[in-house]
Amino acid sequence: MNLDDYRTLFAATTLGLVLIVALPTVSMVVSIPSGAERFSELWVLGPTRIAEGYPFNVRVGEQYRLFVGVGNHLGCSAYYVVYVKFRNQTQPLPDALNAVPSPLPPLYEFQAFVLDSETWEAPLSFTFLNVSRLENSSFVSELSINDVVFSVNCPSKWDLENSGFYYQLFFELWLYDTSLQRFQYHNRFVGIWLNMTS
Repeated sequence: MNLDDYRTLFAATTLGLVLIVALPTVSMVVSIPSGAERFSELWVLGPTRIAEGYPFNVRVGEQYRLFVGVGNHLGCSAYYVVYVKFRNQTQPLPDALNAVPSPLPPLYEFQAFVLDSETWEAPLSFTFLNVSRLENSSFVSELSINDVVFSVNCPSKWDLENSGFYYQLFFELWLYDTSLQRFQYHNRFVGIWLNMTS
């Protein structure tokens, strides 16, 4: 071997050792994609904090209890809003295909800052306060959510196929977008159907 060969071997060996020594430090600065899917969860549980026992046949003046939850799997902390909305069978739900929220106004909201890989959960109680009926129509005018009374003015026609007056309490998940500096609909919603026949 001549002198140039030794220089090349020395330079290659030195470069290899520098890379091996620097790798732990570089990995703290450079984020290598893990391949894991990034997502958020939204759920509603029944009164015993499990996925059963949801209220369905509801009455005026009775209080019903649910639990609303969010799971963060985005790879970073996130600031969420969960909007609580109320509708009859004909009013629009969110459009999941186009990631557009329901145009119905929110009645109540929860705000939660959730760390990555953590969950948040809160109780929600609701009571129908003022409901009237006339022939084949039901009209909910007041609804209480967590002891706050809302004027909803929501009519429903008799459903011949399912024999009842049906409404839905549903929840939309919104996420704070730091670049836009506002909440954006996060294309997740869940809901429960309520039969106001009795």
